[in-house]
Amino acid sequence: METETASLANSFTHLRYSGAVPQSAAIILGARRKYIAGEGKSSAYAALLNADLASTLSNVFLIDGHSLNPLDVLSDVRSSDVLILFSLRRYRKETVMLGRLFQQAGGRLVVITDSEDSPLARNAAALIALNAGSASYADSPTSIAAVCHLLSTLTAASAKGARRRLGTRGAIGKSMGLYFDPTDENEKGFS
Repeated sequence: METETASLANSFTHLRYSGAVPQSAAIILGARRKYIAGEGKSSAYAALLNADLASTLSNVFLIDGHSLNPLDVLSDVRSSDVLILFSLRRYRKETVMLGRLFQQAGGRLVVITDSEDSPLARNAAALIALNAGSASYADSPTSIAAVCHLLSTLTAASAKGARRRLGTRGAIGKSMGLYFDPTDENEKGFS
């Protein structure tokens, strides 16, 4: 726990002075289409950020290789598009190639990584580099998940229509019966 606390504090201190999160949020807000991707374990971080951003912004797309694949995205990149990439140590080739091709096609990159020397660092319009080190055999997800939350919160706070969109989503979710309601007589047996 001490290692995780220190890692998170170190990352927040670095991010506070770098200005990378507000810079990234501004790029995301200025983009017409917002794509998010990551391979391997990074795909979970991409899915987390996608869920949060899609709640408050329009035109947010997860490149997951199933419902949306890199080839489809790369064949229609516009200068108004942004790709948010999670690229962490051991740096998956697919992610590096996607980022480089997206930038070459005219789009902008926001790269979330663990080193300012990572393969996509020089291609990034905004680089969020954080400490993902851990006492464990695996890199820590703590700082990465925190950055997802910071980035989505800052972006939502600056987005026109974010509050309205959240309210509309909540009302639609309720009318569709998506969430457990303990006051519903039909669901009382489940509480």
